[in-house]
Amino acid sequence: MKRIMIADDDPGILDAVGIMLEFEGYEVQSTLNGSTLLNMESEFADLLLLDIWMSGADGRDICKQLKQKPATSKIPIVLISASKDIKHSAMEAGADDFLEKPFDIEVLLAKIEGNLKRGAE
Repeated sequence: MKRIMIADDDPGILDAVGIMLEFEGYEVQSTLNGSTLLNMESEFADLLLLDIWMSGADGRDICKQLKQKPATSKIPIVLISASKDIKHSAMEAGADDFLEKPFDIEVLLAKIEGNLKRGAE
């Protein structure tokens, strides 16, 4: 079972997306504070869904830091934002993919599956 970690400061998004991903067969972990991802030392997720705009943390900075650490550099990261320049922001941060809010769950699932496959290669 693949593990997905969701970091978003909106509890409603964490709950809704978490439930949908669990229904699809993923193990889901979530956090309201993206900075906690920087403290991971083991039991890493297979993929991270990371909101850009979180209180107290910028998802782009977290993404850059995770991509620089040997232990987390290969974990696929999908940045999520309502910002219109999400593609540019995601590329600059070193993210593997991006998703603009609001999003369709089928698009989210396709991005997760695609990035998990690429990450396994």
